[in-house]
Amino acid sequence: MLGRIRQLCAHLGLEYQTEWVSIFEGESHTDDFRKMNPAGAVPVLELDDGRSLAESNAILLYLGEGTEYLPHDAYQRAKVCQWLFFEADYVQSTIATLRHWNLTGKNERNEGQLAKCRFGALGVLAILDRHLQDHDFLANSRYSLADIAVYAYTHLAGEAGLDMAPFVALNHWINRNGDLVGDAIPVRYYSEDSFSGRDL
Repeated sequence: MLGRIRQLCAHLGLEYQTEWVSIFEGESHTDDFRKMNPAGAVPVLELDDGRSLAESNAILLYLGEGTEYLPHDAYQRAKVCQWLFFEADYVQSTIATLRHWNLTGKNERNEGQLAKCRFGALGVLAILDRHLQDHDFLANSRYSLADIAVYAYTHLAGEAGLDMAPFVALNHWINRNGDLVGDAIPVRYYSEDSFSGRDL
């Protein structure tokens, strides 16, 4: 299960079981798995009653319902969702992609896309840094699902080969979030999967 979901579960004291899915061997593209997620991707949350829910930020919204991490007020809730959508659209397509390529030895085979992806990633970091110059947290002046989602890949941007030094406000936010997360949720690395050098 992705770090952001494990992080929220730790905050909420929720117990869960993790089942390894070898995505690089195609285990997420079986008929049974696609019944849980038609996109054939991880993570998937399987509930005790057999229902399933895919997409990490959708899972955050489900688990965060009724908690301090997801406001009841419609506008404040929408502000949290704004950053969840930002993360899914901008962070995952740039920072997360670069990190995946960098850590699995795929930079060379994606050489034609590297420059554009790095340019986009630096733009994303600049957007976050600019916003955080006037805000301690991303939405509604308090720690929420917005911070949990965006922190997941952003605090690992250095592993994507990106220079984080210029982004002072963003680095302060990363440290602020890191203090809240603690060391109870270790980062899971692609190297744990011997097949991670394959393309998805």
